[in-house]
Amino acid sequence: MTIRKSGALNKLIIVAALGYFVDIYDLLLFGVERTESLREILRIQYPHLVEAGRDLLNPIYGKQLLNWQMAGMLVGGLFWGILGDKKGRLSVLFGSILVYSIANILNGMINSTDWYTVLRFVSGFGLAGELGAGITLVSESMSKEKRGYGATIVATIGVFGAVVAGFMGDVIENWRHSFYLGGAMGLALLVLRIGVFESGMFDNLKKEKNVKRGDLLSLFSSKKNLKKYLCIIFVTVPVWYVMGTLVLFSPEYATLLGLPEKSISAGKSIMFAYAGITIGDVVSGLLSQWLKSRKKALGFFLSLTAIGIMLYFTFGGRSIVTFYSIVAFIGFATGYWAVFISTASELFGTNIRATATTTAPNFVRGSTILISLLLNLLIYLCSNNKILATEITGAILLAIGFIALYFLEETFHKDLNYVENE
Repeated sequence: MTIRKSGALNKLIIVAALGYFVDIYDLLLFGVERTESLREILRIQYPHLVEAGRDLLNPIYGKQLLNWQMAGMLVGGLFWGILGDKKGRLSVLFGSILVYSIANILNGMINSTDWYTVLRFVSGFGLAGELGAGITLVSESMSKEKRGYGATIVATIGVFGAVVAGFMGDVIENWRHSFYLGGAMGLALLVLRIGVFESGMFDNLKKEKNVKRGDLLSLFSSKKNLKKYLCIIFVTVPVWYVMGTLVLFSPEYATLLGLPEKSISAGKSIMFAYAGITIGDVVSGLLSQWLKSRKKALGFFLSLTAIGIMLYFTFGGRSIVTFYSIVAFIGFATGYWAVFISTASELFGTNIRATATTTAPNFVRGSTILISLLLNLLIYLCSNNKILATEITGAILLAIGFIALYFLEETFHKDLNYVENE
């Protein structure tokens, strides 16, 4: 590899990592600013409500807005993934960040829950292409022996965006300014991406006239592809059970576990959890390289996630320090996102790799909607015992995750320069 190519590769990794940084920053920014932003907007929209009424409405609207954001990511994952295989990985990197940046800036100007809902959906739609396109480019530009390191760097720098989001939530007093900052970072990244090169594998594939690119149905057209796709998604769903339920709504769960009301901050929980995830991504990525196995690394960290969930419900109500410590540990345990996204990019051929790598993480994130529906059903069946219902939900998702891991294909030594047969 020449020095020029090495420099271009380094820039590609940095650009992909910063794209994921912005992705995670925005994804968790809503969780950090949820309470304050909704309190102000509900005061404007429903001035007759008393303070207690607003507090009761806050988690209801918060869950609704989160679900709309995740729905946007589901739709966006399909759109950007197909676009990445049909038009190129770079088209996604430029288009997705532009949509996100504009939506985030507008998000800072709203005064109604209706507009909040629309812009959370649009922002989710824009962000959906970032991680998949970036990882696909990195994986196709590095050797099979080292591509795991590239994905680890991208994921580690990326998830640190949540730590920054949690920190900025405490530093920036006006929640609107936090959204302006997210949009500005996206626009700055758009400029930085000028000069990034397209995947050589994709350029060669474009010369093949008889190969279908970006065919979403090919992921489901054979039992083999469907099995691979569902397994990698189900292995990772517990991550968003933890982040979208236990961490995002940590103030409510802490109170249910016995801690004083308002003693736990959602922003701090997110910051501690993602500090743990940052370390976890480094360790899981390096572990997969050391073991020369993505599957074994996934199994180890999925087991740690099960332990973390048990600690959360068993000891989380002991003290504030204990609660935050468990949140940090459970964050570390779910830090196998780097290995997950590496595996997703390695499972499929070049003609549908961007589609698979972009849609898989967004289906995992979008599972928050199904998790929410399952949780609400179990709360009803458990006579409104929210703790018991949440524990059962976690047990079900972990069981599915371990079953999916058993059937998952090992991809560490796999050559990526091939296409999927129809």
